[in-house]
Amino acid sequence: MKTAEFDFDLPEDRIALRPARPRDAARLLVVRPGDETEIEDRIVRDLPDLLSPGDVVVFNDTRVIPARLQARRVNTDGPGGRVELLLLRPIGDEGKDAGVCWTAFARPAKKCLPGTVLAVEGGQGLAVEVVARAEGGEVVLRFADESELRRALDRAGEMPLPPYIARRRPADARDIADYQTIYARRPGSVAAPTAGLHFTPALVAELAARGVRTARITLHVGAGTFLPVKTEDTADHRMHREYGEIDAATADLLNATRAGGGRIVAVGTTALRLLESAADTQGRLRPFADETALFILPGYRFRAVDVLMTNFHLPRSTLFMLVCAFAGTARMKRAYAHAVRAGYRFYSYGDATLLFRGAGGDE
Repeated sequence: MKTAEFDFDLPEDRIALRPARPRDAARLLVVRPGDETEIEDRIVRDLPDLLSPGDVVVFNDTRVIPARLQARRVNTDGPGGRVELLLLRPIGDEGKDAGVCWTAFARPAKKCLPGTVLAVEGGQGLAVEVVARAEGGEVVLRFADESELRRALDRAGEMPLPPYIARRRPADARDIADYQTIYARRPGSVAAPTAGLHFTPALVAELAARGVRTARITLHVGAGTFLPVKTEDTADHRMHREYGEIDAATADLLNATRAGGGRIVAVGTTALRLLESAADTQGRLRPFADETALFILPGYRFRAVDVLMTNFHLPRSTLFMLVCAFAGTARMKRAYAHAVRAGYRFYSYGDATLLFRGAGGDE
């Protein structure tokens, strides 16, 4: 499948730099399969009216960590140059002595060869060693003490805003709250599950009053979610692995929901990918605690998710490919063209879509 099939034009001024206030005042583009009202303009706080009693809305309760650090090289002949680090995920200790290892993106990466030692700015003496180069342009970093790393992130870490926002403005104090869902609980993500940014306590209460239940699962989102597909053929793209968990009680609830005629509504592509990773060939969910690198393209047969709430995604991205698989490529291109004409706001701080599952392909 050619990556160019998932390209579209987006004016720069459609990229949102701040979220809607209040959160549930964002616009919501509803996309249904196969009727004259396939595209409908609503707002997020209309969500309870668009769902049915017995449905279950599934949130990803991961919490974004302030994973961007500024550092300087210290084991150089002259003054050490600055290096920006974006921590991605903890891994094994690579056979080294005591400490904790993380994969990370480093900029400039060419200055971070194995053996390079970096001092974290504002980290009160925290040092980190580059111990290896990894796939996908990543480096492997070793910190001597995990508790010191956590304190340094609290003191000096920056919220890892997506590149399309960070290029236009620096992260600030507002982003600490804005780039976090109200139900974030388990630290570990370097990117927010952005569909969840639209929810408010009042909206969750309205869902409950409607008879719509909620459930929580966890997928720690990696920075790979922002990487464009650079290969000409989608088959050559390598997905980054992300760790997720679904407990037995949640799996039982969701299985009972489907058996009783209710729908599973995934809030965000991260929740959808985890649910689909945990489903067997019959669509039955099982407890899950593992990494997933599921790459969903048109032609994929969805097993667990009936409705998807998600933001607008980048052209040529794995996320736009996923929504095309879910609702139909031609339909999603029509929906995105409508959103551009109608002035919808795109990407992490932008507006949302509510997609009802279609047959996929080119509807």
